[in-house]
Amino acid sequence: MKEIGIIGSGAIGSAIARLAVKADFTVMIANSRGPESLTNLIDELGPNARAGTVEDAATFGDLVVLAVPLSSYSSLPVDSLAGRTILSTGNYYPYRDGRIAQLDALETTTAEYEQSLLPHTHIVKAFNNIVAHHIPLLAHSEPRTALPVAGDDVAAKKDVSSVVRALGFDTVDAGTLAESWRFEPESGAYTTIYAANQEGFSKDFLADRGAPVPSGRLRELLAASQRPDVAARQF
Repeated sequence: MKEIGIIGSGAIGSAIARLAVKADFTVMIANSRGPESLTNLIDELGPNARAGTVEDAATFGDLVVLAVPLSSYSSLPVDSLAGRTILSTGNYYPYRDGRIAQLDALETTTAEYEQSLLPHTHIVKAFNNIVAHHIPLLAHSEPRTALPVAGDDVAAKKDVSSVVRALGFDTVDAGTLAESWRFEPESGAYTTIYAANQEGFSKDFLADRGAPVPSGRLRELLAASQRPDVAARQF
């Protein structure tokens, strides 16, 4: 598995793309603004990267990284994504996505909601509990930093876990999509766990250089996680 499509060229999508080309993956990146808007990023990434349309990236390679807001799901090429394994990096932020009643009422997790919007895909959650600038800082750390991975399809979760490990992280099986709340915002296994300094992170998270979280510690944090009051979420 050495080819991946990436839909979304923001901080998370670009961070994953950079690690992927360093790991000798070929990537195709797409965004809502079109391939011409990606010239600088593709030039930076080099010959293992190319730009395409969202439809191109949806059908490229072995799996698709989806790094777009929930509010953008309605514009995704559902037919092109059918049957695909999707590494979803997103979270529910009401200020950006608007209020979503099912999520506020805890009727479903964000991951399950994403799966309902893309019913013929295999959604697997990863990279959604770490801030973008910590991704390159903690890749290949010593000790190895672990990321949680959750999904309903066993084979899809195995494939995503393989890619995450190739990019420089250990993985911890965090269960099904219904259990993925354990590493959503405010859960107890979200971004601050990777902070080098908790107080400093809260004041200026971009200045924080990150600290490794080994797999054993991540399992402890996931087990102790509390389901957040999503209806109270503002950010």
